[in-house]
Amino acid sequence: MATAPFFVYGTLRPGERNHDLFLRGRTESEEPGRMRGVVLYEGPGYPYAVEEPGGVVTGELVTALPGAYGELLAALDQLEEYVPGDPRNLYERIAREVTRADGTTVRAWVYVAAPAVAARLRARGKLIEGGDWHTGG
Repeated sequence: MATAPFFVYGTLRPGERNHDLFLRGRTESEEPGRMRGVVLYEGPGYPYAVEEPGGVVTGELVTALPGAYGELLAALDQLEEYVPGDPRNLYERIAREVTRADGTTVRAWVYVAAPAVAARLRARGKLIEGGDWHTGG
């Protein structure tokens, strides 16, 4: 997964507050996509993706510009406060299949709720019906 695209489903989507801050000038393409096996829960101003069989989440598949991949990966890890192997992470960065609008699939990085956060959301969180944070359902 040397230079895999990213699947974004919350504040990094076009029109949301972190899109221009983190993605502008660093992406080669952004296209609609859907990821199976995850659902969304409401967070404090942003959603959390939680692994869940049968779930589907709508978002964007973001491909970094050649030469900007390392910078973008570092920026997104910092935004999500993700440090590989750190047990205090709120998110984990994992590779999952994303389906493009034309039906083809690609493996992409996605930030999902870390196990402790996911357990808390499953127990007491508010599910975003329909898996699309933009529409709220």
